[in-house]
Amino acid sequence: MQIHKCLQSNLAVAAMVLSMAVPVAATAQTDTANSETAIITTSRDDGRFLSSRGLAQGLMKAMPPRLAFTDVMTEDSFPAWQQQMEQAMTTLMALPTTPAVAPPRLVKSVERDGYRVEKWESYPFSWAVVPFLVLIPDGVDASAPAPAAMLCIPGFGQTKELLAGEMGGDYDLEQGGNPEAGHAAMARTYAKEGWVAVAVDNPSCGELMDNGKFDYLNTSRVLLEVGWSYLGLSAYQDKLVLDWMKQQSMLDPQRIIVSGFSLGTEPMMALGLMDKDIYAFVYNDFLCTTRERILVMTKPDENGNRPFPNSIEHLIPTFLTLFDFPDIVAALAPRPVICTEGGLDRDFRKISRAYELAGAPEAFEYHHYPRYADPSARQDLETLPEGLNRQEFFNLVNCDSPSHYFKDHLVVPWIHKLLEE
Repeated sequence: MQIHKCLQSNLAVAAMVLSMAVPVAATAQTDTANSETAIITTSRDDGRFLSSRGLAQGLMKAMPPRLAFTDVMTEDSFPAWQQQMEQAMTTLMALPTTPAVAPPRLVKSVERDGYRVEKWESYPFSWAVVPFLVLIPDGVDASAPAPAAMLCIPGFGQTKELLAGEMGGDYDLEQGGNPEAGHAAMARTYAKEGWVAVAVDNPSCGELMDNGKFDYLNTSRVLLEVGWSYLGLSAYQDKLVLDWMKQQSMLDPQRIIVSGFSLGTEPMMALGLMDKDIYAFVYNDFLCTTRERILVMTKPDENGNRPFPNSIEHLIPTFLTLFDFPDIVAALAPRPVICTEGGLDRDFRKISRAYELAGAPEAFEYHHYPRYADPSARQDLETLPEGLNRQEFFNLVNCDSPSHYFKDHLVVPWIHKLLEE
């Protein structure tokens, strides 16, 4: 209900802004989507859009994120802004306020080379079970706690088994390790460094699939119908595990790091705003502003269809009227963050400024894809032009999709350095 009231308020403001706008000059192009109408325009003399996509584009332009981090923010105003960000995220995630029906339960344990893998089950609702894996290095126990613990959240279509370096689909852990997991085995990499690693599934993936299908679109639709979201469910499931981790005597609750890959960076950011106990964050994806992506990716394909920005597992009503991804990362200051796959330097300058205001400029570190590591090889833009297709957008924001993988060579040394400090 609170989200719906917020949406109504935003629409009223947008309508007022748009009604006061002077109609733009007509162009020679039409609303018809084809290869020559990359930018959404109109042929009407009054400058009004006939297409509903043009109407929606105008609404989004009239609703800049209300809590966006700006250059005018000061050291004194920064904490109040962070509190507003936390409150807004808490409202958007709409996490259940009732406790889980039962504490997590250990169901299986297997030995691996240098560590063991435990399978646990959590019980978020009386009608639901959500398993997770815990990788515990040899020698770690209540009398010798691990120096750090990692909550590992996978990317789109990945499973907790892949992160743990186990065989795909082997939900009983009987087949042994998966030598082919490679860079994707985030949790196994961490365990071999001596850190406890907890691997979770995203909703609808792995053991959480329906009828053997990765049914994230169907699940997302139903969740939206009942006033929740895919990300809200993901954050809730992960928070139950995070809260469990804080209670384990083999872990230091002050040294829990959330490590998200690709889609996993979204619940990572949500948890980061809502839970001040998290020590540090691994953001393993390229960083961009989703709102800008929607506004500029408008070039039609050969069939006249404009690009779809992303699917509904990312959708939370009113999210982009409040903030965007760089704003969330900025609000995590002064807690340590590493971004491993670049983006626009414009956004990293914003985050770096936030860390300066928080008195911890050294706590934020970022890297670009190898292809764009040399500054002369990447774009340094303050704004992006409208009329891009997906690949053109990726090129302008310095995203090298084929090189999208867990950057253990950057992350592991960074964590060691944090722990030594």
